[in-house]
Amino acid sequence: MRAPASANAAFSIVRSDEVEGVGALVVLRAPERMSTRRALRRLREADPTGVYDFDHIHLESGVAPAVIASGQVSAGRGPRIGLIDGGVGQNAAVVEQRAFSSERPVAGQHGAAVAHLLLQAAPGARLYVADIYGGAQTGGSSAELARALGWLASENVPVVNISLVGPHNRVIETVVSRISTRGVLIVAAVGNDGPAARPLYPAAYDGVIGVTGVDDNERVLIEAGRGPHVDFAAPGMQTQPRVRGTSFAAPIVAGLLATELAAPNQAAAQQAVARLRARARDLGARGRDDIYGEGLVGGNIHAASR
Repeated sequence: MRAPASANAAFSIVRSDEVEGVGALVVLRAPERMSTRRALRRLREADPTGVYDFDHIHLESGVAPAVIASGQVSAGRGPRIGLIDGGVGQNAAVVEQRAFSSERPVAGQHGAAVAHLLLQAAPGARLYVADIYGGAQTGGSSAELARALGWLASENVPVVNISLVGPHNRVIETVVSRISTRGVLIVAAVGNDGPAARPLYPAAYDGVIGVTGVDDNERVLIEAGRGPHVDFAAPGMQTQPRVRGTSFAAPIVAGLLATELAAPNQAAAQQAVARLRARARDLGARGRDDIYGEGLVGGNIHAASR
């Protein structure tokens, strides 16, 4: 997360930011003719106490084939929820929308659908949207995700929804840990790479609420990830809007948790999770399991959207 002095002459600084609760976040460019893998190894050797990793790309965790028009929904005095995704376009429920990979936010189908579902789960919610895609497939980098998390933490948003997946990244893991310690609940989709896939992140980081999706028959989506990082299941198929994937289960859980939290608070956050766990309906093997987690929540929201 910072460039060691011994490496400054060889590496060039692409960007440097102060991230709330974390400190300096520096994006470095490797010297010419040096592979990124070798560059990363060199940085870690030069500064063993620093946190360094590749600037990975995080991808959407579901398909939204049509743009969702939810501009008629107005913001009330409901909970504040952070959304890290693409832009959501014109939406009266959005308090602020900030771009992290482009000059201005760019509306996308995926982000708009996730925002729509957040508002169904938490009516009257006020959304803080971090667009880390800017309309480009090359968006969603780890650096942009880290900056977005820092911004939402600075706004004292108690719950953040991330319907994106990527590989393990030490920088993001550190940011997530520090923000979670401050009482921010991070909810993330477990991904759609199939039951045999390795855990995807940020859902698999410690302290993150990992969410899987179920179909209309309350069976886990065949493409959904599985493992000990699955905490809850929620509807992952909707007809209004027409979407499918764990991306669209996560905002249901995020919205339900946000209705109980006015501000970041670690004790209150854990109590909210415990109350949601108590309301979850057990599916699959008795008790918690690696397919449905603690069980299904938000089934009434699924029914209302059909």
